[in-house]
Amino acid sequence: MDYSTAFQISAAGMTLEKARVDVTALNIANMNTSRAPGGTLYQPLRVVAKPGQPASFAAAYEALGVQAGPQDVHTEPVLAAPRLLHEPGHPQADERGFVAYPGVNHSAEMVNLVSALRAYEANVVAMNAAKTMALKALDIGGQG
Repeated sequence: MDYSTAFQISAAGMTLEKARVDVTALNIANMNTSRAPGGTLYQPLRVVAKPGQPASFAAAYEALGVQAGPQDVHTEPVLAAPRLLHEPGHPQADERGFVAYPGVNHSAEMVNLVSALRAYEANVVAMNAAKTMALKALDIGGQG
């Protein structure tokens, strides 16, 4: 049995989850920034992954040679309304005293962070299990 497919699946999963953690950290880091000098407001991002394997399990089983995991992982902006906070003394306050901040939902970002960390850990466990099975197979084959 070829264990490289199992390693590819776990590696693709870890790559995707690392991207999710990085984007979540970026969103949280910028949630309290007001407009940039150019006048643009930070847009929260999300990770989008397009599958790179066949759509059905039967098709995936028949084409075992394909590379498993997402082929295209990229970020795209989330269309979220800005948060308006009443801060009349802020240099970027409008005429009513409101300052616009990015529409980042801190609770949702923390849930996304925990979910990505747990999925990353699950992929590490799966890769370690595949590695252990491969080593046991080599041990069995070498005892002849």
